[in-house]
Amino acid sequence: MEAARDSNSGFMEKNPKSVNISVILCTFNRCESLRRALETVVASAVDHAMTWEVLVVDNNSDDKTRNVVDELSLRYPDRLRYVFEPCPGKSYALNSGVREAQGDILAFVDDDVTVTATWLENLTRPLKESSWAGSGGRILPEPGFIPPPWLALDGPDNMGGILALFDLGDQSGPLDQPPFGTNMAFRRSVFNQYGDFRTDLGPRPGSEIRNEDTEFGRRIMAAGERLWYEPSAVVYHAVPQNRLNKKYFQKFWFDQGRAAVRELGKRPDILGIPRDYLTTLKMAMLLAGNTVRWAVTVNSRRRFYRKFWVWMTAGKVTEFFRQSLSARSQVEPR
Repeated sequence: MEAARDSNSGFMEKNPKSVNISVILCTFNRCESLRRALETVVASAVDHAMTWEVLVVDNNSDDKTRNVVDELSLRYPDRLRYVFEPCPGKSYALNSGVREAQGDILAFVDDDVTVTATWLENLTRPLKESSWAGSGGRILPEPGFIPPPWLALDGPDNMGGILALFDLGDQSGPLDQPPFGTNMAFRRSVFNQYGDFRTDLGPRPGSEIRNEDTEFGRRIMAAGERLWYEPSAVVYHAVPQNRLNKKYFQKFWFDQGRAAVRELGKRPDILGIPRDYLTTLKMAMLLAGNTVRWAVTVNSRRRFYRKFWVWMTAGKVTEFFRQSLSARSQVEPR
């Protein structure tokens, strides 16, 4: 079938057929890793009875991202589509992908991973049953990755989540926590019912405040929806060297604290006392306690893990204070 191309959506069929699965991959200025990711995604082994597409959502890149997608679109004209989202911020790109996708099941993957051949089939298979609203797979570091001595990737001091690693073991089953955005899938109807990804969360130029993916998962789980963990749906996540330093982790923790407060939102006052004041006081007390525990810990991994709580709590205090000042400025007379 002849393919038509436009400036917004890359190569598309003139009469699009019904699509069962849409893979949404958002990207920003990572053309080299994007090529690797796409080459593994489009090679996925999917049940022949299923139709599927891959949407690459370009979040206003200024590198050779479009060239990479155009080149691969020539090889896979019925598989790849290009979508341009000019508003900076991953959540805007994700929401554009959801709007443009044609599938009944939407799978999400990032531009800095490679997927196994059966990843897509295994990730989406549980959603063929009505019991599950979404699913999450296993996110592992690339083979050969060796963490620095101060970084624990298992046990009680596990900090793999900061590197977007998600590994709940070999047994599949219901999730009691939301999956991560680089390896998750949802029914399209979930977005129709519960809304989009929040645009006040998610990374953007100049900000590393994240949680747009996990907030969505927590939102629908709080509404009673059920999610499935599928360990056979495996992606390998690159861990760049610039993230393997303590300053990166500290900044990440601080922004995680800020993101947690944003996700919480405005809550009612208590006995006429602004809740922000009480929460800020509580967070300040927690900050003092966490600082003491960090200071007296000897084991290097445990000490760094406890430092995590100090920086995260500091981020919460900062965001509560920022929100309090913002609210006060809006009610003060001019």
